[in-house]
Amino acid sequence: MTRCRLCGSTALESVVDLGATPPCESFLSAERLDAPEPTYPLHLRVCTDCWLAQIPPLITPEETFSEYAYFSSYSSSWVEHARVFVEDAAARLGLGEDSFVVEVASNDGYLLRHVVDRGVRCLGVEPSVNVGAAAREAGVPTHTAFLSPETGAEVRAEHGPADLVVANNVYAHIPDVIGFTKGLRALVADDGWVSIEVQHLLTLIEENQYDTIYHEHFQYYTVASAIRALASGGLTLVDVELLPTHGGSLRLWARPEEAAGEPGRRVSDVLAREKAAGLQELSGYTEFSARVAKVRRDLLRFLVTAAEEGRTVVGYGAPGKGNTLLNHCGIRPDLLAYTVDRNPYKHGRYTPGTRIPILPPERIAADRPDYVLVLPWNLRAELTEQLAYVHEWGGRLVFPIPELSIVEVER
Repeated sequence: MTRCRLCGSTALESVVDLGATPPCESFLSAERLDAPEPTYPLHLRVCTDCWLAQIPPLITPEETFSEYAYFSSYSSSWVEHARVFVEDAAARLGLGEDSFVVEVASNDGYLLRHVVDRGVRCLGVEPSVNVGAAAREAGVPTHTAFLSPETGAEVRAEHGPADLVVANNVYAHIPDVIGFTKGLRALVADDGWVSIEVQHLLTLIEENQYDTIYHEHFQYYTVASAIRALASGGLTLVDVELLPTHGGSLRLWARPEEAAGEPGRRVSDVLAREKAAGLQELSGYTEFSARVAKVRRDLLRFLVTAAEEGRTVVGYGAPGKGNTLLNHCGIRPDLLAYTVDRNPYKHGRYTPGTRIPILPPERIAADRPDYVLVLPWNLRAELTEQLAYVHEWGGRLVFPIPELSIVEVER
């Protein structure tokens, strides 16, 4: 990587080098276990001119998202998060029967189903054929495409300009951030709104959330870098919300620059927090790599000790972030016998790189392990409740991030 993808600068400095791993969603079938498995460097750098944190675009979105293993609806808390957002956005923007809402990267319709229920016209723009098909089966109109300026113009010409364009957990997933932002501008009405949710680099750094660094996340935003990215496509940030989702996210409210007006107070407040944390100078990044190494050592020490004591450890969840953690730590089935997941698409497959079997969730109650390592740690409250039954045999939950935590659960 020689140039920043946003501003073109060559002033890129290392933040953390996680070695080389396979793409995090490339789950293996049994037939592929003896085949070669490609790996790619996973090295996060930050541009010291615009402060966009980024990894090299070594895989393309087409390779990752044409068929995708992640279905948003399998997280009940995420579906509820989407429902609340739709209610709040409808009230904030006055959305009604005459409105039009577009969601980019709409997945299986987990959010737009709530728009449909309100009687508001909507359309999903989703690149993955398999999850887009699931959305249409659920009654959510969905167009299969990657967003580009051309796609945005085509959708606008056919359906009209959108009063609200939603882009949740996709702004990090596209290497052509300028082209994607221009696509958002093409979709939205001249007096419309764009709402983007994306993980906040501030919490990623502060809470050791390095497992959210993986190949389909090409960049990692602060409000400062997001302002510059939005401006590249003719959008202006007018408000920001801090969300607990994914360990700490930003909800960015933007408008076409000609309709934006002055940013609200919350924008300046978050910018001040980022500056105080040192994220507009190298000092805010220099200790992150050492803290990442400690997470790895602590987790490995726990797993090796458990194995030597004859205790069983299994995983819960097979998220993309979990595969960064497993590969960086070098965890294999001798330390983690298997993991389980609610998504049937992953059953019978194996985690990329580490080759850990993925089984249905019912296997935990059948085997009664001593410990359950929770890989989607960002869903801690939801999964602590779901896994309360491990208390029946004295099992405990293990959360690896932000630091190793072993929890006794109670019904």
